[in-house]
Amino acid sequence: MEMDKKVLACVDRSHFADYVADYAIWAAQRLKAPLKFLHVIDRHPEIGSGEDHSGAIGFNAQEMLLKKLSDADAQKAHAAHENGRLFLNRLRERALAAGIVAPDMKQRHGELDETLVALEAEVELFVWGRHGETSETAQPKRNLGRNVERVVRALRTPILSVTDSFRPPQRTMIAFDGGSLTRRGVEYVAANPLFAGQTIHVLMSGQVRQDNPKQMAWAHETLAAAGREVVPLLIPGEVGGVIARTIEERDIDLLVMGAYAHWPLRSLLFGCMTNTMLGSSGIPTLLMR
Repeated sequence: MEMDKKVLACVDRSHFADYVADYAIWAAQRLKAPLKFLHVIDRHPEIGSGEDHSGAIGFNAQEMLLKKLSDADAQKAHAAHENGRLFLNRLRERALAAGIVAPDMKQRHGELDETLVALEAEVELFVWGRHGETSETAQPKRNLGRNVERVVRALRTPILSVTDSFRPPQRTMIAFDGGSLTRRGVEYVAANPLFAGQTIHVLMSGQVRQDNPKQMAWAHETLAAAGREVVPLLIPGEVGGVIARTIEERDIDLLVMGAYAHWPLRSLLFGCMTNTMLGSSGIPTLLMR
């Protein structure tokens, strides 16, 4: 791990930001990494002034109207920037109180996915809320934030997607299928100080395959060699249902899973396990790409 890389907490002005901050603080302390809070202000906010600009206007009125609209947009941008600065400063104070040294904060105008891709080289771990301002009034367990899939597909750095509470993880479960993506997840958990001292459950579900015991043995040996306490679980059955049931029965705090392994068109046609799990699971999920 490159120690100069940051934990980047992606926050918006929703109440979920406090939980994002708490998990980012936890991760930064475990990784001994710098912490930065990032607030991205949409350059095209879907907010209208409510004024009626229809109808005929006078000969020289168009220029005056454009200037009025431009001034109004500038005022909105200034207000958004100032409100965001106050919001970020509150989260920075929260991090300082928790013992983080010199937490940083930044605001940018633009699209979230483009902004995070531009910053990815300096990031060890992204942390963000599964829900945000757009889902404040929606069913929180079912409605994903509108940016989740698009942004996750754009990144390769692990992403910790958190929900609406904070509990320092003690029991982590890896949704393991023997494929290259979930094997990388096992290696990440084995090597990463985020998981030191935790009990690691490794779950294989779905169809019974002949090589399942061999794959599970590899995962067990890899984790045990790193000093992890391992609980191997081979449970046949429908993957989503088995994962959800095991999370509840084993009181799992954190789920590690591969994310969006298929092309977007296939996910559109046949559904997407990642979205299903993120929509139904009430615990933080570390997404591997």
